[in-house]
Amino acid sequence: MEKLNFEKLQIYQLAEQLADEIWFIVKNWDEFERNTIGRQIVRSADSIGANIAEGNGRHNFRDNKRFIKIARGSLNETRHWLRRAYVRKLLTSDRVNQLKPIVNDLSIKLNAYLKYLEKASQST
Repeated sequence: MEKLNFEKLQIYQLAEQLADEIWFIVKNWDEFERNTIGRQIVRSADSIGANIAEGNGRHNFRDNKRFIKIARGSLNETRHWLRRAYVRKLLTSDRVNQLKPIVNDLSIKLNAYLKYLEKASQST
C-alpha cells in the first residue's frame, strides 16, 4: 500500500480547516456554553482529522478504511452539535453558511476516499 503523507490529503486539510474554524468560534462563547456544547463540538471536529491521520498511518487498507469510517462518524457528530448550537442561538446564519460548504465538501470527499480505499484493497 503506497503511503501518502496524511497532511497532503484534501480530506485532512478540510478536517483541519473545519476544526480550526469551530475552535475560533467556540473559544468566544461564554463559560457555560464552552464547557457543555463547546467541548463536545471541538472534540468531535478534532476527531475527524485525528482519525484520518491515524488511519493513514496503518499498514493495511482494512484498518485505514475503519478509521475513515470513524472520521465520517465524527463528522456526523459535528453536524449534530452544529445544529444544536444554531438552534440554541450560539451560531448565526452567517456562521452556518460559512461552515456548511466545508462540512458538505468534507462529507463528499470522505466517502470518495473510502471508495478509493475499498477499490485499492481489492486490487492487492
